[in-house]
Amino acid sequence: MSKTILEKYNIKDKVELILEKGQIILKPIASPRSNWEKEFKKMSENGDDKLLMNDVFDDENLEEWI
Repeated sequence: MSKTILEKYNIKDKVELILEKGQIILKPIASPRSNWEKEFKKMSENGDDKLLMNDVFDDENLEEWI
């Protein structure tokens, strides 16, 4: 496999191998949330972890949920 193909499909050192209908499919193994804990800590330290919108809207009737 050429380096260009590996880079194009973001294939690093690990792949998922799928056998399907006479074909071999290689997919990169991604860990999209692997650094979230570290990044959330940084956000908190920088004061960047504020809500972007209220979690309860002003016109919301909370009595409906009781």
